[in-house]
Amino acid sequence: MPAQSSSELLGFPAGTRLLLVNADDFGMYREVNEAVVRSIEDGITASCSLMTPCPAAGHAMDLLRERPEIPFGIHLTLVCELPGRPWGPMAGRERVPSLLDDSGRPFPYDRIPELLGRARIEEVETEFRAQIHAVLDAGLTPAHLDWHCLADGGRTDVFELTVALAGEYGLAVRAWLDPNRERLRGLGLPVADHDFLDSFALDLDGKADAYARRLRTLPPGLSEWAVHPGLGGAESRAVDPHGWRVRRSDYEFLTSAQARDLLRREGIVVIGYEVVRRAWTAR
Repeated sequence: MPAQSSSELLGFPAGTRLLLVNADDFGMYREVNEAVVRSIEDGITASCSLMTPCPAAGHAMDLLRERPEIPFGIHLTLVCELPGRPWGPMAGRERVPSLLDDSGRPFPYDRIPELLGRARIEEVETEFRAQIHAVLDAGLTPAHLDWHCLADGGRTDVFELTVALAGEYGLAVRAWLDPNRERLRGLGLPVADHDFLDSFALDLDGKADAYARRLRTLPPGLSEWAVHPGLGGAESRAVDPHGWRVRRSDYEFLTSAQARDLLRREGIVVIGYEVVRRAWTAR
């Protein structure tokens, strides 16, 4: 960690144990939307990331309009892993052919290498701008940009494009991997000081205990969790057979008394991306 941690760049005292808890996949389907809102209003989640191409994005944006206090970002989306609830590019298929497979659909998760091998950066920019403007045109104000299923955008040029777009629109960016985190911190921009946690990487067995251990051992500085709450009901099980258990187990911990009590006992400060955005745009 550099001499000045990102928690200090955000204005917190040295030694503060700072945790950014952000719920990804807002807009994917309604049971995710409902769980994300509950995990923020009744749990320890502090912000979320909206997938504008998804079928339930309109519902998610309605929820945000009704709750202007909820900070959110844009979960830039080039991958579609739910064949039962498909989505396509916001810019229109004819404008971004390199982002689609031979059948004209977005690439699924298991074909991400093919997507990254053929995606033209100018078409990535076209699609990212379309997703950003879908939010702005709805009268909503995002706080940050991140990516769905692509750590740091999956390619150096995609990461650099996203940072440039963030500067243009006055937003922060999630940085997951080194050396990108080191580079941004070197510019005085706060990003996670420690290894990033994607909740899909945790085992289902004993997940609540694993989360609790991470809170007890959370180091000083800024840590970030990307969580994926979902209700796990009939809709989830029908359209998301591989992910609903992850989402339900996240939701159960994030809204639990155990999580709230641990934060209080450990003296951990939880933030959302609106805090990070203020620091990014103050430079």
